[in-house]
Amino acid sequence: MPACATWLYLATVIDICSRRVIGWSIAHHMRTSLVTDAIEMAVAARGSQVHGVVFHTDRGARYGSAAFAEVCRRQGIRRSMGRVGSSYDNTLAESFFQCLKCELLHGRRRTSTTQTRLELFRWLSYYNRRRRHSALSYVAPAQYEQSLITSRTLSLVA
Repeated sequence: MPACATWLYLATVIDICSRRVIGWSIAHHMRTSLVTDAIEMAVAARGSQVHGVVFHTDRGARYGSAAFAEVCRRQGIRRSMGRVGSSYDNTLAESFFQCLKCELLHGRRRTSTTQTRLELFRWLSYYNRRRRHSALSYVAPAQYEQSLITSRTLSLVA
């Protein structure tokens, strides 16, 4: 993401059901800690209730590392990887990053790293809380998740 004087990399964990970005990490590098930090944030966001969750990735070296495998094993997360060179295997992530580029980065002037981080944080908050998705009947990811929680709670009470 060349939005500022130096490169910044963004790793995300996206819930495929709600389209909500539940974990992310921003860094000047693409080391394994970039993705393990995003995973740890997602685990915390879900209250550590992630045993059996499937985490699908591309075939980047970070996702094949022993450190990444260990974090997933420790949390009970099952790993899944797409085929080499096939963007169709991870269309949700591809669509998310296209949206990020079009809505936040396209035509944007270079700013400081601090400003870019702040703008990314604001955009991710907007994406989760306000941006509507056709796949979710035109509601935002957070609202969609809340409706699922409410419907499950009501069905348990009934």
